[in-house]
Formats: sequence, structure tokens, C-alpha cells
Amino acid sequence: MMRKAVMEDIKDIMEIIRGTIAEMRTYDNSQWDENYPQEKDFINDIQERELYVAEREGRLVGFVCINKIEPAEYDGLNWSLKEECMIVHRMAVGLNCRRIGIGIELMKFVDELALANNIRYLKTDTYSINTKMNALFKKCNYDLIGEMRFLGKEKPFYCYEKILNKDK
Repeated sequence: MMRKAVMEDIKDIMEIIRGTIAEMRTYDNSQWDENYPQEKDFINDIQERELYVAEREGRLVGFVCINKIEPAEYDGLNWSLKEECMIVHRMAVGLNCRRIGIGIELMKFVDELALANNIRYLKTDTYSINTKMNALFKKCNYDLIGEMRFLGKEKPFYCYEKILNKDK
């Protein structure tokens, strides 16, 4: 089940974040660390009503932030469309809930939310060495359109887009 996140979800979200950061470190992925994302980021997402959670059997198992805030670094990229879009940010699935389709479920929810808001264009990015998110974006039919430097990281971030078919 998908629903909007509430403040009571922060503890579970931060537990997923801690596990994800620890797992990322096992393959030298420094995309997330003690500086980002922080609890305050998720509190803001909840206050702005932009954070959604996936639940299984009453347990929070993943989350995604969806809004219209494009990083300034997107400006120099060759995006296919010049129209209103939604951006996928801060997405993770709990370590003990991986490989059962929750990531795909979150991404399908993003598609449905965009279409429900009459938006057919999605953008997102992830660190170039974040093999799991890069694979998920490709599996969910996102197209790689370029790369950018972001958050002072050593390696580039890959940027993706998806044009939704309103007839679906």
C-alpha cells in the first residue's frame, strides 16, 4: 500500500536511511552519508506533502519524495521536453525488503501520481556508481540523458527522464 508519509514515519525512514548508507559504503558509494539526507530533509518533505511511503503488512518498507523542484545543475542538460515535470528524489527500500518489487512499485506510483496531476514528464538522477538505482531507472523505462556534478562528489551523477503515455 502507498500513502503520504506522516511525522510518525520519521523513525522508520531514518532506520532505512542508516541501513542504506551502511550498505552503500560496502561498494564505495558515497552518494548518501552523514550530511545527506538528514532527518530535517524528510521532515520538510512531509510538511510539504511530497513524501510517500510503501507499506507491507502495516510496516513501512520504502519511500520516495516527488516534487517539482529541479536542482540547478539540471539546467545545462539536454532534456527532451521543455514542459512542467515532476522530479524523483530521496528514494530507498529497507534492506530486508529488497528484491521483492517494492522499488518498482514506488516507481509505478510516481508514474501514476504524475499522470493524475496531468504531468507526463519525469526527471531524476543518481550517483554514477549507485548501480542499484541506475538499474532500477533503466528497468522502469527511464532514459539516460546526461551527467552532472552534484553535492561536491568525486564522480558524476547520471540524469534520467521518462515521458509518460497518457493513454495508459
